[in-house]
Amino acid sequence: MTVRLFVARPLPGTVGETRRVVHVFEVPPEDAAPERLTALCGLMFGPGQLELLERLQGMPCESCLRLTPTPDPKVIERGADQTGNKRAS
Repeated sequence: MTVRLFVARPLPGTVGETRRVVHVFEVPPEDAAPERLTALCGLMFGPGQLELLERLQGMPCESCLRLTPTPDPKVIERGADQTGNKRAS
């Protein structure tokens, strides 16, 4: 089973600067529109509280990192992209 993840951090002003760490979230199902998003570490965020990040940047939430699922080694070994196609070398 593939788990889709995204990273985000609290917007400036919603928490103190030292608490603006990057959290990891599971992408909600397409048919779900949750009122609050829960990071892997258990912290919950409401609308307008998060800055979506396109890549990892900034200080990570260590608890989220610890709870992030590891990639499937079979997929990494065969060098497949998300569609199962081989990547060009």
